[in-house]
Amino acid sequence: MIQHTDSRGFTLVEIMIVIAVMAILAAIAAPNFQTYMTQRRLNGAARQVMTDMMEARMRAATQNNQFRIFFLDNHRYQVLDDDNNNNLVTVGETSVTRDIQNEYPDVSLNATADPIFYPRGTAFGATVTITNSGGSKDVRVASTGRVRIIDTP
Repeated sequence: MIQHTDSRGFTLVEIMIVIAVMAILAAIAAPNFQTYMTQRRLNGAARQVMTDMMEARMRAATQNNQFRIFFLDNHRYQVLDDDNNNNLVTVGETSVTRDIQNEYPDVSLNATADPIFYPRGTAFGATVTITNSGGSKDVRVASTGRVRIIDTP
């Protein structure tokens, strides 16, 4: 009698070899992925701070009054629409508080001063250092009003 063997499918040994190879590749890739994500969070936080500052500058010029950014602690800042240009939060003025750690949990902020954006597009400058375990970046506000991100060594 002739027996036909069905050769479709994988053996247990073949499956175990594939799983072992995938486990080795995952172990090699995981540390690189963690570093990548840390850098992405740092870049994202720096872009968020820069964007809020650029928006404050633009709104100061379009609304013809000062906008000031107060750094409340190492992860929160407040953008104030200073309608009466007294550098204080008063009744009727709009302010928005942003907690950067809501979106970027491992990031902290440190500012040299609280920048003020004037109606002509100029500013009282400051440097905000954004830091996490992947490094740090500076967001600098020049007296001309220019806002930019600078990598710090």
